[in-house]
Amino acid sequence: MPEHELYQLAPRPPTPKLPGVVVVRESADEIIDALAAEMLIHAHNCVRAYGEFHMALSGGSTPVPLYERLMIDPALRGFPWERSHVWIVDERRVPFDDDRSNFKAINEILGDHSGLPSGHIHPIFAMADDADTAYELQLRRVLGKRERGQERLDFVLLGMGADGHTASLFARSPALSGGGNPPRLVRINAGPAVTPPDRVTLTFDMINASRFVALLVTGQSKRATLAKVAAISPVAAGPGPGGAAGGPPASGEQISELPVLGVRPVAGVLRWYLDSCACPMDGA
Repeated sequence: MPEHELYQLAPRPPTPKLPGVVVVRESADEIIDALAAEMLIHAHNCVRAYGEFHMALSGGSTPVPLYERLMIDPALRGFPWERSHVWIVDERRVPFDDDRSNFKAINEILGDHSGLPSGHIHPIFAMADDADTAYELQLRRVLGKRERGQERLDFVLLGMGADGHTASLFARSPALSGGGNPPRLVRINAGPAVTPPDRVTLTFDMINASRFVALLVTGQSKRATLAKVAAISPVAAGPGPGGAAGGPPASGEQISELPVLGVRPVAGVLRWYLDSCACPMDGA
């Protein structure tokens, strides 16, 4: 066998056609590096423009290496933690000392080591009967202190399950519809469509009002779902200004079956961060 054939690399999958901007790196480690670097830039830009940086973070195993990177990478030591607030995207209705608690994992990495000021990390008290309304009131109160027109989250980090759920918005679950007038920003999500235990989650109304939404998706188990998203998402119009998702949104029925399709920032940026294992081989 000729020597050059011994060292041929597997072809890199094409970038999938998804709404918004798609960033692909070879490995999960490399895509976390890219996301962390962009978080740092975005945080500094928001602090300069608005005085503070408000981010909502997701739990689960996928983003844990990102949170650890923010703590240990020398290149990220300039992160403006003293001017930042951390919110929780979604929470299981378990006590804070339960290993399934998203806040527990995030707080053990960021809350205890980042230098966030006291009161700048905002847990969801998910065991309370009014967990959803209480967290919504806190969001409205804190963000309402910002300049008019800027009372929104600056950054939301989401993941995607192999079933297409994001945050704790599961297929055919009650919280997919924000409901209410004005729309609900936080809801309890319960019932047979929700993977136990019950959840408290930001709604699409809150997520899609944000300045920047990042979807971190890694691993081969997500490949088939991303192919479905790419097949359904109408992206012919291309990304809008600054990376906003182009094209019309998915239908309510499509979002009900594949909730991640509901992530479409109204006046913000949508950016996917994918490793090559998650990318459909045909580019979809």
